[in-house]
Amino acid sequence: MSGEEPVYIGSIDQGTSSTRFLIYDHSAHIVGSHQVEFTQFYPDAGWVEHDPVELLESVRTCIAKAMDKATADGHNVDKGLKAIGLTNQRETTMLWSKSTGYPLHNAIVWMDVRTSSICRKLEKDLPGGRTHFVETCGLPISTYFSATKLLWLMENVDAVKEAVKAGDALFGTIDTWLIWNLTGGLNGGLHVTDVSNASRTMLMNLKTLDWDQPTLKTLRIPAEILPRIVSNSEVIGQICSGWAVAGVPISGCLGDQHAAMLGQACQRGEAKSTYGTGAFILLNTGEEITQSTHGLLTTLAFKLGAEAPTNYALEGSIAIAGAAVQWLRDSLGIIQSAGEIEALASEVESTGGVYFVPAFNGLFAPWWRDDARGVCIGITRFTSKAHIARAVLESMCFQVKDVLDSMHKDAGEKGEVKNDKGEFVLRVDGGATVNNLLMQIQADLLGSPVVRPADIETTALGAAYAAGLAVGVWTEDEIFAEKAERATIFNPELDEELRKKKLESWYKAVSRTFDLADLSL
Repeated sequence: MSGEEPVYIGSIDQGTSSTRFLIYDHSAHIVGSHQVEFTQFYPDAGWVEHDPVELLESVRTCIAKAMDKATADGHNVDKGLKAIGLTNQRETTMLWSKSTGYPLHNAIVWMDVRTSSICRKLEKDLPGGRTHFVETCGLPISTYFSATKLLWLMENVDAVKEAVKAGDALFGTIDTWLIWNLTGGLNGGLHVTDVSNASRTMLMNLKTLDWDQPTLKTLRIPAEILPRIVSNSEVIGQICSGWAVAGVPISGCLGDQHAAMLGQACQRGEAKSTYGTGAFILLNTGEEITQSTHGLLTTLAFKLGAEAPTNYALEGSIAIAGAAVQWLRDSLGIIQSAGEIEALASEVESTGGVYFVPAFNGLFAPWWRDDARGVCIGITRFTSKAHIARAVLESMCFQVKDVLDSMHKDAGEKGEVKNDKGEFVLRVDGGATVNNLLMQIQADLLGSPVVRPADIETTALGAAYAAGLAVGVWTEDEIFAEKAERATIFNPELDEELRKKKLESWYKAVSRTFDLADLSL
């Protein structure tokens, strides 16, 4: 549909620390964008919240400014914008009043661990323990997922209790909140979520792609507060008046890691790792649900249309990746900006025996230890800030290696696609991948190639692809066509013997993080 008139697709990318709106042309090149950072609230140790109204306003600002920028550069986006896709931080949970439109509490962010006592109680009370719901939803009981956050809100917030009782409460992850407001809010706003975001709540049945009634009954969650579930690529509704893009359809919606998978064009047997605040590794397992026996999550990859086949995935989630670099900058003052870490870490050729495990809020895959806390071991008088900086970069790569090792075991030889040299290739994206040293360390620790695309912001691109596919701007063949142009390949250079020794030392460091949650203040 390249036609005479230029066509454009917009993409709302609502992350953990910032919101962006990007506008793509038919060649998937960005013609306008704007980004706004928003506030992180830390009301208690291990608690993380966002203000839903601030998130909504950040979207409004980004759309208006990106449209203005594209117009100023000669692009007729007012006339040519055909659809908008949305991608968002997953699991982050909120409730709002359907009669006032106001949030009933701040959004509880995915990495928040306030629900650990709820998780322990469920594990104790339910016959299946921690894995009680795995068969239906693919997820263990964890502070990570929306269901436990929803239970906390229903148990601890009076406004939520009253609204649920009165039938005035609407539950949603961030995509649901944004779509409800974008499509009218109090004036007929649509209460929907997509299959990928729903798959991260612990409440959706992976086979039926609908809310699992036995799970709702067990957890005493009323079905009427939950949104309708749609596919990742279909016209959901039109944007209402009062927005800079009124009348444009929202036709794509995916959780951020699923969007990155689509942006990377990951087909069955292919994997990607996104390096952001956390790191998220997904392997497309095709139309088969693969249950992990090695600490990974079984989840949805994407479903590109209401009648389209469902692609599933194995996922390993790492809570702290780029956030450890932010910690070096904001809490320790070792660097002034995140971009400085590469030069600082490059001042030394190794960590000098220092190993850093960023278990700030526990460890996610494949360990699942919420009693873990961060450690830095192997420090001597010789240790400098350069060694610590390098150890922080290595920690991100070791964690990805742990997840990929589990994936190889779960998927087996038949479940993975290899290159002509018999190597499994990891596709990478996200802001941290501009760091060449980080990418080289990753290839070295994996012992296999790492491929970085020319456009590393594949999350927003994936949402744009989904939206464009639904309105005929792109076909699936175009989206999944080989895109090797300008990709950078990092090949391993580390000696195999040294790699094994470093991995042994890393496992020793990880074991030191366990059972530290109750250290005295």
